[in-house]
Amino acid sequence: MEITDYKEAYEKEHIKCADLASRVAELDEKNDELTFKLNRIKNHPLWKMSAPLRKVMHYVIRQRDRLRNCGNLRGIWAKIKYKQREREAMEHYGTASFPDEARRKAEQETVFPHMVKISILVPLWNNRREFQTQMLDSVMNQTYGNWELCLADGSDEEHSYMGEICREYAARAGGRIVYKKLDKNGGISGNTNECLKLATGEYIGLFDQDDILHPSVLYEYVKAINEQGADYLYCDETTFKNNDINKMLTMHFKPDYAVDNLRANNYICHFSVFHRHLLDGDELFRTKYDGSQDHDMILRLTDRARNIVHVPKLMYYWRSHAGSVASGIEAKPYAMEAAKGAVAEHLRKHGYEHFRITSTRAFETIFKISYQIIGNPMISIIIANKDHASDLRRCITSVLERSTYDNYEIIVVENNSETEEIKNYYEELKENERVRVVTYQGKFNYSAVNNMGAREAKGEYLLLLNNDTQVITVNWMEELLMYAQREDVGAAGAKLYYENKTIQHAGVVLALGAHRTAGHSHYGQHRENFGYMGRLCYAQDVSAVTGACLMVAKDLFWKVGGLEESFAVSLNDVDFCLKLREAGYLNVFTPFAELYHFESVSRGLDDRGEKAQRYEEESERFRVKWKEVLDKGDPYYNPNFSLDRSDFSLKV
Repeated sequence: MEITDYKEAYEKEHIKCADLASRVAELDEKNDELTFKLNRIKNHPLWKMSAPLRKVMHYVIRQRDRLRNCGNLRGIWAKIKYKQREREAMEHYGTASFPDEARRKAEQETVFPHMVKISILVPLWNNRREFQTQMLDSVMNQTYGNWELCLADGSDEEHSYMGEICREYAARAGGRIVYKKLDKNGGISGNTNECLKLATGEYIGLFDQDDILHPSVLYEYVKAINEQGADYLYCDETTFKNNDINKMLTMHFKPDYAVDNLRANNYICHFSVFHRHLLDGDELFRTKYDGSQDHDMILRLTDRARNIVHVPKLMYYWRSHAGSVASGIEAKPYAMEAAKGAVAEHLRKHGYEHFRITSTRAFETIFKISYQIIGNPMISIIIANKDHASDLRRCITSVLERSTYDNYEIIVVENNSETEEIKNYYEELKENERVRVVTYQGKFNYSAVNNMGAREAKGEYLLLLNNDTQVITVNWMEELLMYAQREDVGAAGAKLYYENKTIQHAGVVLALGAHRTAGHSHYGQHRENFGYMGRLCYAQDVSAVTGACLMVAKDLFWKVGGLEESFAVSLNDVDFCLKLREAGYLNVFTPFAELYHFESVSRGLDDRGEKAQRYEEESERFRVKWKEVLDKGDPYYNPNFSLDRSDFSLKV
């Protein structure tokens, strides 16, 4: 370019900037005018008098939106039934679950090969008298007796009764309660670290001053230590209010250890007990992560643990009151940044240098983690197809027009199409260099068809995609690729909706459904639903994902032998994911890659006649092949949940 060209370009940009500045000034002036008018309205007596009416209207609108989210009358009825089952479950899992005298006696008299000593750490600060005594009683009432309670008290003079209560209980505990009055309050982290200095136990347990333990929790933990060699343990928990553990707000029935779940959400939380060697010389709690010091600690210690055991029983009662985290993160707003910092440090330790952590719509401390995509690898999208030109056209058009990822090819594997319409569409596709049509000869076999597509693929990653899908989120391929690229991940799957915006797929649960093979969690829930404990809002480890939209590295695909062709139509995707899991890889469901799935419009559902028989045969083959895995239960689905429903209803 000549110098005059640069001058011309500069003058044009200068004029643009001046125009923008003028526009901004106009908008500022309008904003001031509107603000003045709004203030006049708000200060008018009629506005103030109508406040109660507006509150009622807002309530009505919220209820209307809630009903809309149910979908229809059937959805409303399902929600009512779910609430009823939830109430029954709360009654079942309350104090009725405490041991009766016979069971208490049996637990107290049990002698384990290794009667480990568990030091329970409780940092104290200005606790309410009744909370303090209830917490102490719950430890004193444990059926397992080899415990030590370490109390470090940072309370002020106004709460001097804390020391009196603790000394009174210590006198009754036969030396098992160790109390220390601190010179100054060191916060949760500092006071807990002071508790640790008092501890002599082989295992360490973390307990909050205003919460309650189930009488059998130490017994169950020591049993797991002896039988499974556990060096890190946690259990299910509930929040309660009004000093009554039967007045439960929520019951959190957790999955077994799942690293992606833990990165996104501190689901492990209470009641954490671990072998003290896991500390490895580190501080227990680090003050720089105050507010989320437990999330930081859990991430560090589970990394080092050899055997993390989840005791799937409701054994920790987390009190909800003003000022507690259980009552809402707004009680401690700094916790959000602390949690992000803890997760970021954990990710860097695992070799991830570039990532982004953002809050999700479910909660401020439930995170979306965006991993950096390395390079620009080619993705081969494999679509099996027979006829149904309009469905295939909708699918491919959505991929071509809505995808932001640019390095991909589409391989349509044609199988026995007959209509002129599809033949004409194939001719159209020849004009697009991204798309290839290859032909599979023989009777339809979903596994064989996709295996052929994989052999034809040029890409480093395979993306199995049904022809009856339609892309919603433009960065869907990136969202899947960021997981498929990880060395520890096998398959990555998307969130799929029916046309009416209810969920078709949000991860696969083993043994769910009438056939006890596999089913989809949150099936039929509305698109806007948060899911059980927010699980529709963050990426998580699952046993399997659907082959309707599944991404996997091509070398991994063939490492486990591709899709098993004896599963011609059904369960081939679940079988494939279990082969990946068996080989030591994680399967990840991400809700941030979204598509519509009009489900089986191309071949019909396997619900009657020959199709039903074929499904039953493949189901039986699956149950035999994976019997041991199915018998153990899905590690990502709590055994307290019903296998007859996909809405996380509890067994009662």
